[in-house]
Amino acid sequence: MEKRINCGARTSTNCDNPLEALTPAHQAPGAVQMRIKNANSHHDRLSQTKSMILTDAGKVTEPISRHRRNHSQHVLKDVIPPLEHQMVEKEGYLQKAKIADGGKKLRKNWSTSWIVLSGPKIEFYKDAKQQALPSMKARHKAECVDLRGAHIEWAKEKSSRKSVFQITTASGNEFLLQSDIDFIILDWFHAIKNAIDRLPKNPSCQSLELFNLQRSSSTELLSHCHGDRKEQKPENRKSFMFRLHHSASDTSDKNRVKSRLKKFISRRPSLKTLQEKGLIKDQTFGSHLHTVCEREHSTVPWFVKQCIEAVEKRGLDVDGIYRVSGNLATIQKLKFIVNQEEKLNLDDSQWEDIHVVTGALKMFFRELSEPLFPYSFFERFVEAIKKQDHTAKIEAIKSLVKDLPPPNHDTMKILFGHLTKIVARASKNLMSAQSLGIVFGPTLLRAENELGNMAIHMVYQNQIAEFMLNEYDKIFNSKED
Repeated sequence: MEKRINCGARTSTNCDNPLEALTPAHQAPGAVQMRIKNANSHHDRLSQTKSMILTDAGKVTEPISRHRRNHSQHVLKDVIPPLEHQMVEKEGYLQKAKIADGGKKLRKNWSTSWIVLSGPKIEFYKDAKQQALPSMKARHKAECVDLRGAHIEWAKEKSSRKSVFQITTASGNEFLLQSDIDFIILDWFHAIKNAIDRLPKNPSCQSLELFNLQRSSSTELLSHCHGDRKEQKPENRKSFMFRLHHSASDTSDKNRVKSRLKKFISRRPSLKTLQEKGLIKDQTFGSHLHTVCEREHSTVPWFVKQCIEAVEKRGLDVDGIYRVSGNLATIQKLKFIVNQEEKLNLDDSQWEDIHVVTGALKMFFRELSEPLFPYSFFERFVEAIKKQDHTAKIEAIKSLVKDLPPPNHDTMKILFGHLTKIVARASKNLMSAQSLGIVFGPTLLRAENELGNMAIHMVYQNQIAEFMLNEYDKIFNSKED
């Protein structure tokens, strides 16, 4: 209850010091109104009114602004951290495709985006420069995705690209994110999944209510802050603050783990040392083609032969063969078995999905320390495919194939011969020479230094693979072979 004490000129003998009015008998918590007489004024209307809050300890705090809008701003500042100051947990370039908007399916168009993960949202920018713009301009141009109630999962069947995962929001928007570099896409997947797991699933929970208060009126805000906040349990406040600061501690933990890993890696013995001691054997995946063939006393790796045999036995008529990706975890399991030189039977039920076999075969060629088309031959093949005369083009490529080392030549001949059988059944599997060229071009041949001309190289890679499929008989089945 407010208590008013008038300290005008006539009562100055009793109120020489305004604080004398605050006797021990009147120190109950409450507001005290004091009219302070202006010594230079002859009219009471020029006197000033000042409000003070009397705390339990009898101390006077700073006056509270009576302007309702200012009050709401102060409360927002104390309760809700500004969105623009939310800490960035992760950022970088990824391939992005939006395939649904509010539940309505969209045409899949891949584009490179600068992606920023911060708090409860992901923002998609055209590039890193756009993010550096003033906050309002950047936010206007960026596409923002609310992660509350969102779902994330690997989506191998949604794209022919490798390492693709999908984010589905509560509003029905669907995004595909992809990178050819495995550890980058895995890092992003876990970062976004952890962010989603930390967020509340129920939109009526406290953090979402506070978020929505930014759009509410000052009256609603004051009601929420002075009413609901008093009833809020201490453990709930602690939980809310933990969610706000969890991202910072999580990032700190990751930095410590990375630091320890770097120290461990710097101290560990080299691969060559482990191989010399017999602790690590030469592996099939990731080795040089010549090394694999030499170890097996053959010019074509046995794993390549096994995969081709399995595909020709039960996969020639499968829709999207070599284009559709198999389960990555199962492919990695198959790779592990091959590298450990364990007995492999591709007719086993665990390899029933033929896309796992084709995925493992593509991974084998992709992870060769040098591509099936050696680096020294890359530019020569590019110059050959540029020739305008069709016959001259065939002869040029035929000559280059003949000059390849035996493991490269024989493996290439068997692989392309197998792929021509796929093309022959294109009416059923829907895989033309052009489609297979797109799949195998970048896998089988690439420049040693791909920086700068990657897009141009990709065009030639596809064209070379497609041309060799279309002219397989003339290139490989010559009398000299």
